[in-house]
Amino acid sequence: MKKLLFLSVITSSLINASAYKLPEQSIAGTALSAANIANCSGADCAYYNSANISFLDDNQEYLESGLTFVHLPRVSYDGLNNLFGNWVEASAKTKVENVAIPYLHYVSKAYGSLRYALSITVPGGLTKRWDSPIQKLYAQEFSLKTVQLNPSLSYKINDNFSFSIGSDIVYSEGKVYSDGNDANLAVKREMEGDSIDYGYNLALSWHLDNGIKLATTYRSKIKLTEEGKANLYIGDVGKKYDASVDIYLPATFTFAVSKDFNNLTVELVYERTFWSSYKKLDFDYEPDISSTLLSTVYDTPIDKKWEDSNTFRLGLTYKYNNQLTLMAGYSYDETPIKEKYVSYELPDSDAHIFSTGFKYKQNSNLTWGAGVLYDYKKSRVVHNDTIDGKFSDGGALLITAGLEYKF
Repeated sequence: MKKLLFLSVITSSLINASAYKLPEQSIAGTALSAANIANCSGADCAYYNSANISFLDDNQEYLESGLTFVHLPRVSYDGLNNLFGNWVEASAKTKVENVAIPYLHYVSKAYGSLRYALSITVPGGLTKRWDSPIQKLYAQEFSLKTVQLNPSLSYKINDNFSFSIGSDIVYSEGKVYSDGNDANLAVKREMEGDSIDYGYNLALSWHLDNGIKLATTYRSKIKLTEEGKANLYIGDVGKKYDASVDIYLPATFTFAVSKDFNNLTVELVYERTFWSSYKKLDFDYEPDISSTLLSTVYDTPIDKKWEDSNTFRLGLTYKYNNQLTLMAGYSYDETPIKEKYVSYELPDSDAHIFSTGFKYKQNSNLTWGAGVLYDYKKSRVVHNDTIDGKFSDGGALLITAGLEYKF
């Protein structure tokens, strides 16, 4: 089976990144901008905070399934690019991307103090495509699909306190195409493949008698050791190489607190993503690349030196009546990428995230609902060794619809 040699855009696309992540994995997750950790109260606790499943009805099993439509508008770049010492015009736009992403969460009934849960999600994924000559040299197409299987087990210590442990099993597949011919540089690369990688997660929940709920979660760093084939071309002459690269998916930590005020619940979440583990992107090829041009373009180690990043979330849940629950959220999401290391593969910036949604209880077993989220990316002026210009537009629009069922 071929292995894809993921570049920087792919590491930022997987679990819990601060760049192109996808933490919206349920109706409430989308409607609350993922401020759904301390107060989660359904099957989606299996993903957001599996310690909270201990506080669900002991005799009930919980299921939620749905679909999230993701719209990625064009990213615009206005400026210059340093092409081997010459600054050339490089203004361009990416293509528009649309994708539908499913999810599934399940929580078992209680077995004494124990309970188990399972989530199947798409924690991240991205297609970034450029048609313009300069950008195609670096990132003609970067495509990624991921599926995460997250089994977990919780233990209820008493009526107020619970903890859980789980595993993260990530299957990923994608492709990387780059083509310098339109920029009068006769080199090209083609890579495709897949990988399975592992990590773990921990969660603690403390429910106080005064309506305050506290929670903390942790997901481990995951090392991706990618091995596979790389097809590299000079003009029409290609050669296949064995190749490998190590990439670290960062650890993440969250702390959340929620408080009930009659029919209104307010939740605050602090999230820390430890991106400082991502220091360098360095490919190894076998045999060694003999062409100086190919080696310069595709075999030069790339410094990343990303910073740990913060995300601050606010979620509001209002029980309008016994059938209808209304939700709204806001998040401020910091980018981990310093200006010096911004590239076309991931022209990221800080983001303001706004969301809203609802749930409607059809009967004692069935609930349905929807959420909408808008991710507004700030414009970013970049002056580094390769790029001298401004990135704007971008962001994302998410629409989630789903069903919850208790049995």
